[in-house]
Order: sequence, then structure tokens, then C-alpha cells
Amino acid sequence: MLKKESFKVAGLDCQEEIALLKKALASREGVLQLSFDVMQARMEVEYEEKKITSDEIIASVQASGLRASLWIHRRSLEKLTWWGQNGRLFMTVLCGIFIILGLITGEVVFKRVMHLFSKEELKSGTFLPYVSVMFYTFAIICGLWHVAGKAFFSVKKLRADMNLLMMVASIGAMIIGQWFEGASVVFLFSVSLLLEQASVKRARNAVATLMDLTPDVAHLVSDKGTVDVKLADLKVGDTVLVKASEKIPIDAVITKGSSAINQAPITGESMPVEKKENDEVFAGTINEESSLECKVTKLSFDTTLAKMIYMIEHAQSKRAKSEKTIEKFAALYTPVMIALAIIIGIGPPLIFDAKWIEWVYRGLVVLVIACPCALVISTPVCLISGLTSAARQGVLIKGGIFLEIAKDLKAIAFDKTGTLTYGKPSIQKMVPLNGTKEDELLKIAASLEKGSTHPLGKAIVEKAAERNIEADVASSVKLIQGKGIEGIVGDQAYWMGSHRFMHEKGQETEEIHKTAEELEDAGHTVIAIGNAEKIIGLVSIADEPREGMAALMDEIRVSGIKKTIMLTGDNTKCAKEIAQKTKVDEFFSELLPEDKLKAIGSLKAKYGLCAMIGDGVNDAPAMATADLGIAMGAIGTDAAIETADIALMQDDLSKVPWLIRHSKRTMKILYQNIIFALAVKVIFLALAIVGIAGLWMAIAADTGASLLVVFNALRLLHKEKAK
Repeated sequence: MLKKESFKVAGLDCQEEIALLKKALASREGVLQLSFDVMQARMEVEYEEKKITSDEIIASVQASGLRASLWIHRRSLEKLTWWGQNGRLFMTVLCGIFIILGLITGEVVFKRVMHLFSKEELKSGTFLPYVSVMFYTFAIICGLWHVAGKAFFSVKKLRADMNLLMMVASIGAMIIGQWFEGASVVFLFSVSLLLEQASVKRARNAVATLMDLTPDVAHLVSDKGTVDVKLADLKVGDTVLVKASEKIPIDAVITKGSSAINQAPITGESMPVEKKENDEVFAGTINEESSLECKVTKLSFDTTLAKMIYMIEHAQSKRAKSEKTIEKFAALYTPVMIALAIIIGIGPPLIFDAKWIEWVYRGLVVLVIACPCALVISTPVCLISGLTSAARQGVLIKGGIFLEIAKDLKAIAFDKTGTLTYGKPSIQKMVPLNGTKEDELLKIAASLEKGSTHPLGKAIVEKAAERNIEADVASSVKLIQGKGIEGIVGDQAYWMGSHRFMHEKGQETEEIHKTAEELEDAGHTVIAIGNAEKIIGLVSIADEPREGMAALMDEIRVSGIKKTIMLTGDNTKCAKEIAQKTKVDEFFSELLPEDKLKAIGSLKAKYGLCAMIGDGVNDAPAMATADLGIAMGAIGTDAAIETADIALMQDDLSKVPWLIRHSKRTMKILYQNIIFALAVKVIFLALAIVGIAGLWMAIAADTGASLLVVFNALRLLHKEKAK
């Protein structure tokens, strides 16, 4: 039986640890697939239960020099002993102390310190006093304390990693009498690991902050009063109390009370949203003002927030092309550099009769430079920081590959209803006729449509309620399929329906026909209302474009998009009106679902990478065909989160140009990191070959490069200033 399980791996901070784990597990019988997430120190294993157990997997991890537990028990792994929490720091400090003691004894007792920084000493072959050698030896032992186990494991598995490189370099330095250099290498390497852990931990904390949005318990309201229960114990239909200033624990509907809800943790909205009875609220949002009673609508593992967290946790499974390329390069780079170090170390002495001690030293320097950590860590830290920053803004990106695509988009297709428009028809104009007053016209229309589920009928009823017009209940209501409705309001019969229905009634005059056509030309749907004798009025209904769409299209073009189009199944007149108001470059109307696919295909062929923005349900085929599918207003919409590559958690298209800018910024920082890491390697490789760079200089440069690329990537966690 196949099983997929997640494990927490303590010390999983870099690609080198991933390589160790692959060596430890990939060859084990029963292990089928491995995946890793450095940002959460998480390993996912698919395996056959009959051939290997989770305990055996954990034992294999421990054999590689790391520690692991099942993901569900990760808290116990995180509760380390003092040594588990501070052992590396303690041994690093001890290493530094022994180096200082070695320097002090060399200077105070034997007046031999400055020679350490002179290559003449190396050439002359003279060495340090024994007492200084002793202190440097202790320093090397302390520095290698947490490295040796991993180094021996890499030898066992015949795969060189940075732990083995550092160990060989330090032992080689001791053999040729460069005790201070060897001690400096392991000390600086230990410091680099500590700082690397701290910087990766910062990125992890940013992700953890995003995920730790719900309280541990909820206040369950029952017949016996209010009792605190775990979120997992809540059932659909339960009532929970949410006090002022508390986080909402679960997706629910308000049944009692009203309050301002801060939805920023989920949607990135800057202002609280007013919520009242029958409105939805979401887990992780904050109740700002007053107590609410809410009816649970989803189980704890099925909330919008839970789905967001799942997507973020598994985002690294869809890695960017640049990340995969760097990993492949690093896998080839390390053995090539080791071979180069061997050639430099033994080539000149064998061929040109050069001094062995000098060229072996240079080979050791090249070994230190060979450590690819700065290069490898630059991409995952950069991408996960970019994904986390986007999630804070209410933009849920399902993987680095989609974040990378966004910067190269050349065309965007928009669905009309619910994307460019509010998706909710509303009355635009009322035209009373033949002596009828506007309120009277609205009352008759609302009476006929009372209880209707049709969007146009609901728009009429809502308008009457807005004006405090109390509609009667029409009797003898009869639906005329595809045309309209008939019924009795008060003691008189009325009809209401389309322009065609009005024409069939034979009551349309030339003037009324002209008025109706003018409204239709403006993109409105016209509804006529009349009785047995005459037409008493016209009502025009339309779906309004979202506010600021024209300015937004200009901003999208500035971000690099060459073409914007609107796709809709609506009639041409209506589509044209919305297209003009929103300033899209082109529109296609009266489309069937398969027609939208053809439109996306032609857009890709003409302009290159293309995105489709829709509601994530009706537009799923078109979104799947596009290079990037973006779901609109995904908060609370399961299908939208599951369908799209990127989900905008609120109805805010302004996040689209922000997304493109953010993608460009992320990839710019990633390329900066790669170029910088490679440049440092090339420079110090040249300095090592000509004999200028020493071991301590090489490790200091490598440490500095690793830290700089990480800190550069963490800049993405800072909020981008509005442009």
C-alpha cells in the first residue's frame, strides 16, 4: 500500500542537507518519491508501507547526521534540549576562544603572530610552537564537531558536499602546518552556518506568521453556556462567539450582531469591512468592534485560510525554471571544482617541480571556494520570500514557476461579468410613461418580481427596498418563458418583459421604441411594464464596470502588457459599452466556452505569454489554456483557489499590475544573487590560483556571499512602495 507522509527535519537549511537526505533515502527499498521544502524544514516521502516504515525513514535521516520526526509531531522536535538549541553556538564560541588563545600564546610567549599573515612563512616551511598548535587543534575539533558526522556520511555515500570540503580543507591545512588557517576555516564556516540558519529562520518566521492566523480554540455557544473547544471539534452548524478584537476561528455566517472585520491577513485590504447578519466571515480575519455570534459553515481543515496555507506549504513543488537550472548547475559544478582543486594541488609539483606545500595549499583554497551554498540557497530563499510577500498582499501564488511567468506576460484576457464588472445587475434608469410616477412604477415592478431568483428581478426588488417602497404580493403570477411575467397587483392585471414582449403586446409607440433603442445602444437591458391598455414605463438594467477600470488598464500597459482583451458571452452592444468604459484594447462578444479557448490560443500565438483572469469556475477551461490563470475574488471560493495558478483573494484588479511589478522585482533580485555568487567564486578562484587568496579569505568571502544573497532576498518581505 502506497503512503505519502511529511516529516520535520531539524537542520534542513540548505541544498546540501537535501542532497544528504536524498543519498540516505533514495536508494532505500520502498521509497518511491522525495520532495523538500527548505523554508519549513519539511520532507515529504511517498513509500510502500510493506517495505519500509516511517520509523525506518526517521532512522535513515538520523544516520545522515540530521534529526527528524513525523510532521504531526514536529512540536516535540522543536522543543529541544539546551544542547540541541545552543550546541552549535557553544562549539563555535569555544572554537573562537581557542583561536584567540593560540594567537595570544604565539604573540606573548613566542612573539610569533604576524607571520601567520605572510606567505613567506608558508614558503619557508617553518611552523608554530607546540602550545599554539594545541590550541588551534582544539579550535578545529570544536569547529568540526557538528560537521564531521555529515562529512563521514557523504564519504560513505560517495558524494562530496560542503561539510566534506571544509573537513578536507582544515585537515589539509594541519598536514602542511597551516594551523591558524585551518582553525580560521572551520571557525568562519561555523559562523556562516549559524548566520545562515538565522537568516533562513527569519524567512521561516515570515511564513509562520502568515500561517499562524487562527486562535487555538473557539468559544462554542451551547445550551449550557459558552465553552472553549479545539477548532477540530467544531462541526458545521455550530454557533461560535467571537468577541471584540479576537481573531475569527473558522469560516462562518454571522447570525447575531454586526462589526467591522479586518480582512487584511487574508485579502491584504487596508480598511476593515462592515459585516452584518447573514454576511460571511473567514478564519484568520479580526473582529474589530463588537461581539458576534456566527454559524460554522466549514470544518477547520476546509476553510479558505486552510486552503491558502496548504497552497503556500506546497508551493515549492512547482518550482521556477531558474531554480531547477541552478540546482542542475550546482550538481555539476561541485565535482568539477573538486577535480580542479586536485589538479592545482598536484599538477605543478609533478609537472614543473614546484613546491608541494605551496600548491597543495592553493588546492585547499580552491576546495573552500568550491562550496556552492551561496549559489544554491540564493534561489529558494528569494522565491519563497516573493511568494510570502505576495500572500501578505492577498495574492496567492501556487509556485515559483507562476511567479516567474508573471514578469514575461505580454497579453491579458479578462472575463467581463464579475471581473471587469461587479457581476451584479442594477437599475440604471427608470422612464415612467402615460402619467405613471416613478415610485408607482417601481412598486408594481417589485410586486411582480417579489421572491424572484432571476438577477434582473432581484435588482428591481433591491432598488425598491433601497427606496423603502413596500411591494405587494402579486397574485395569479404567470411566467412567460423567454419573454416576461404577468400578474395581478392590487386589483389590476400587469405584464412586464423584454422589448420583444412589449412589441408583441401591440402597445409600443414610435417614441417609446426610440427610447428603448437608445437605452439598448448604451448597453442596458430594457424591461417594459404595462397593463391591458398601455405601457406605464421602462426600466433599464445593466452590470456596471468596476470603479477605476480605465485608469487600471493604463497602469497595466505601463507594466509591460501589450494587449488587453475582454471575453464575454453577452451581446455585442453590451460588450462594446463595457469595453469603451474600461478601455480594454479589444473585445469579443457572444462567445461560447469553446470560442474563449480559441481566443486565448490566437492571443498566445500573436503576443506570446498570456494570462486569463476570471472567476475560476465558468472560465476554468480558458484559464487552463492560458499560460497563467488568475482567479478573481477567491476569498471563500474553493473552486477559484483550486482552479487558478494565482488567486486574488479579494475583488481587486489593482493587484494585477502589482503582481507583474513584484514578479520583475523578485526575479531581478534572484538574478542579482546568482551573478554576485558566481562573481565571488570566479574572483577568488583566480586569486587562489595565483597565490593571493588564503584559506581564511576564501571562507570569509563564501560566508559573506551566502549572507548577502540571503539578506538581499529577504528584502522582498518588505512591503513594496506604491507607484
